[in-house]
Amino acid sequence: MTDVRIEVQDASFTYDEAPEAAVKDVSLSVKPGEFVAVLGHNGSGKSTLAKLLNALYVPQSGRVLVCGMDTADEKELWNIRQQAGMIFQNPDNQIVATVVQEDVAFGLENIGVPQPEMMPRINAALQAVNMMDFAEHAPHMLSGGQKQRVAIAGILAMEPSVIIADEATAMLDPSGRKDVLDTIRTLNREKGITVVWITHFMEEAAQADRVVVASKGSIVLSGTPREVFSQVDTLRELHLDVPPMTALAHELASAGMPVSSSVMTVDEMTEEVLRLLCPSNSNI
Repeated sequence: MTDVRIEVQDASFTYDEAPEAAVKDVSLSVKPGEFVAVLGHNGSGKSTLAKLLNALYVPQSGRVLVCGMDTADEKELWNIRQQAGMIFQNPDNQIVATVVQEDVAFGLENIGVPQPEMMPRINAALQAVNMMDFAEHAPHMLSGGQKQRVAIAGILAMEPSVIIADEATAMLDPSGRKDVLDTIRTLNREKGITVVWITHFMEEAAQADRVVVASKGSIVLSGTPREVFSQVDTLRELHLDVPPMTALAHELASAGMPVSSSVMTVDEMTEEVLRLLCPSNSNI
């Protein structure tokens, strides 16, 4: 098995008549089972990058390899899209049937899965996203979060190696966002599915294994969530925020308090405050 699921090599893409490249000389490797979050403000190129990863776009220079297959090779398009499933921002754009079960079957029909194999895969996918009880429901009657889970089930049924989510929670309320992200995180941990999670929500990116920050079509930061979010001033210059506790730690440090810049959660902030208040007690 290859040690890289996605390999982007100096890829660039420019829209017709656009003055600048949407993606410019980007290189990125994603390993099997890795959960990578891509952050960036509007116009940073992150959604264009997502479409390059799924072969919806082909780089005008450079290469994009998905599971070893070149997205520029038209003969590999079906295989690439079977291996790399895409979740879009609006789940209504991915729902094509009037019954949940039939919607999940749609992708299987397109790739020619034999009928006897379809139902076990459909049921397994719906169970994986906790939507089995809604198999006979009409998708348009579901909540936004439930619709997005149906879209995820449709991808899972195709048994992909990679899930690419392009702002998949942007149209959901906080409860729906948490629901969908929890589902994806569980699939990542338990099934080893590689995830590229494109978002503008800092709290979502904080749960990733690695965070990549895009700006003006280029990757400008990459590292663990702690490494990236500790660079508060740089992120703010890029018009991005940081997790609330990281921002508080930054403000306290700026005021002269020796607070760690790696703080990300309420529990970690509590530990820092107790450490400062009781420096002689190493057990606190």
